[in-house]
Amino acid sequence: MTKSDFFYELPKELIAQQPLAERDGSRLMYINEGKISHRNFKDIVDLLDTGDCIVINDSKVFPARLMGKSENGGAVEMLLHERLNERQWSVLVKPGRKARLGKKLFFDKITATVKEIIEDGLRVVSLEYEGESLEKILEEIGEMPLPHYIEEKQGDTSRYNTVYAQNSGSIAVPTAGLHFTAEIMGALRKKGVSIARVTLHVGIGTFRPVKENDITKHHMHSEYCQIEPAAADLINQTKKSGKRVIAVGTTSCRTLEARADKNGVVQSGAGKTDIFIYPPYTFKVIDGLLTNFHLPESTLIMLVSAFMGREAALAAYNEAVRERYRFFSYGDGMLVL
Repeated sequence: MTKSDFFYELPKELIAQQPLAERDGSRLMYINEGKISHRNFKDIVDLLDTGDCIVINDSKVFPARLMGKSENGGAVEMLLHERLNERQWSVLVKPGRKARLGKKLFFDKITATVKEIIEDGLRVVSLEYEGESLEKILEEIGEMPLPHYIEEKQGDTSRYNTVYAQNSGSIAVPTAGLHFTAEIMGALRKKGVSIARVTLHVGIGTFRPVKENDITKHHMHSEYCQIEPAAADLINQTKKSGKRVIAVGTTSCRTLEARADKNGVVQSGAGKTDIFIYPPYTFKVIDGLLTNFHLPESTLIMLVSAFMGREAALAAYNEAVRERYRFFSYGDGMLVL
């Protein structure tokens, strides 16, 4: 398949620039056995059955974007991508020409020295700072790394995290989880829907554009993921009992599929994954997918197309455009069962 097979026309005004006043105030496109209906997100409690299991990604976005100056005084932006050890990180730097080997970049309370240039335009830098922990410094001087398509100035950037986020490490939010409130999660538990936590720290691999026309040649950057034994047992028991496992977001889906054996049994543990799911793909674990509406020609819409079929996925997206759904990170949701 080619990249253009996953293109759809999206009016710019449908790209959500701000979160809704209420997290669960979003709309929900519900697709069951190929039939589309238009619901509200709060309806998810009624749409799931007792004994089902939803799988959430509890990774937390941290203030990873730093604005500073290069050695010659020019403006520079650095995005912390992945911690390699106590002081070294892989980072993205704009403009890259100011981040040559040996160069220093200066930020308030932090100095970064470029140690290595690695794949995908990333640099390895060594960070120097005093006193406080890096986490405290970032809370003070860092900015939330909002995606490029969010152009409006933001008010409360804490909304760019889920209510259940707890493991810091992502540079982009697992967007499907943004709709959940503590009340909805409580209602699901009361109904008998179980909730399993996994962790995938969202890095550049999730949102880097596909440049190759032949999608099989696209390289996914690896990302850290983890499943605790209790979560793996819960998911496997749900499957064994004949109930449904529903992934909340493409990151939860990729974590499950990456850590399942050939028989679909989810293995606990931690490690890196560069799994790239596109049609045709035989899913080993998930029975349902809750997701937002993603960019045209992205790896995310390719995953959705693998789950529900490319033509059905594009038909759903075109329906969402006609019905004026909100798109991307702060947009509306879609539940496919």
